[in-house]
Amino acid sequence: MRLRRREKLYSTPPPDTWRPILEKSLPMIGKLSAEQWTQLAGYMQVFLAEKHFEGCGGLELTEAMKVTVAAQACLLLIGRSSPVYPKLKSILLYPHTYTDGEQARLGESWNTGVVVLSWNSVAGGARNFEDGHNVTFHEFAHQLDQEDGAADGIPILQERSAYSTWAKVFREEYAELVDKTQHGRKDTMDRYGATNPAEFFAVATETFFEKPKQLQEKHPALYEELKEYYRVDPVQWS
Repeated sequence: MRLRRREKLYSTPPPDTWRPILEKSLPMIGKLSAEQWTQLAGYMQVFLAEKHFEGCGGLELTEAMKVTVAAQACLLLIGRSSPVYPKLKSILLYPHTYTDGEQARLGESWNTGVVVLSWNSVAGGARNFEDGHNVTFHEFAHQLDQEDGAADGIPILQERSAYSTWAKVFREEYAELVDKTQHGRKDTMDRYGATNPAEFFAVATETFFEKPKQLQEKHPALYEELKEYYRVDPVQWS
């Protein structure tokens, strides 16, 4: 029953309001092919029907907010035959940077099925699609990583044979970023990726979608692994 409902949602044309919202909030949407837009809209239908949104810190949720979050989250899925974040239950949206104890945060991904986001950061990341920073991509990459139960920088790959190459490339690339960070040298990827392998995968995902040409030039092996995983080539959108 649930599968049939999802198939119906996926094939339902999107509301007329979505495209105008995204052309304003997520301008890169215009670079998608007609097929990619259809795939994205289908995933968004399922996402918005099944995931619960909650406004926090006084934020009043709007359709534009939900659509903008859903579009960015589902961009990570459009090339893949994938369930729509099967473990995710809720998205908590704050108006701006929030605090967790004494630490200011832009977003979090919990393995209990919750993603927490700052709307100000979500909106800024959607409009500026070339700075390599996108909190929505980052936190939903964590969700993909956590689907197998472990936040370790190794998501579920389509082929068992792919794990050895993935592990080798990511181990070497992570070690390189750690070394550069320790010696104060900059990289195409943000130094936050040197925190641990899980953060490296999330940061690499941000860079892959927002700085594809630079990542392909500086880290070709990493780019190829991510292209194989996400089944899209963002260089074509540049």
